[in-house]
Amino acid sequence: MDKQQLAQAIKKAAYLEGDFVLRSGKRSKYYLDKYLFETDPAILREVGELLARHAGNGVDRIGGAELGGIPLATAASLACGKPFIIIRQGKKDYGTSKMIEGTIKAGERILLVEDVVTTGGQVLEAIETIRQAGATVVKIVAVLDRMEGAAQKIRDAGYPFEALFTSADLGISVAK
Repeated sequence: MDKQQLAQAIKKAAYLEGDFVLRSGKRSKYYLDKYLFETDPAILREVGELLARHAGNGVDRIGGAELGGIPLATAASLACGKPFIIIRQGKKDYGTSKMIEGTIKAGERILLVEDVVTTGGQVLEAIETIRQAGATVVKIVAVLDRMEGAAQKIRDAGYPFEALFTSADLGISVAK
């Protein structure tokens, strides 16, 4: 599947219209239900391959924030052979109570993968968790940038950011 076909497959699988409240608290007339494309093995395989291309030299691990980033980090890890970590949104009250699952070492360089970004809030929270573990995020790659400020906010915080697709690539009007 080429990149344009993948964009259309993602839209076909996950694009919904209606009245939605996003994680950022913003309201939207459209929603890209990441779980609908992330649970489709054909789409996830292709997305994982594209994400893995960003995990070249200088990247020790791939990071994915729960919940949507986990299948993406897994797919990218399988595609490139680099280990991945899971960044929790909050400490659990049992077991090890870790914020990061998997092995992470001080000084490691992390590629952080994300599903859909709107304002970039979850990305910045994940970066802080990784930083507190002594590692460095060297790049953030999202599957979809809704083009509502996340890219600029992440870059303003000093991190390289790319998106595999924008809402325009999927034929979605930002004004929707």
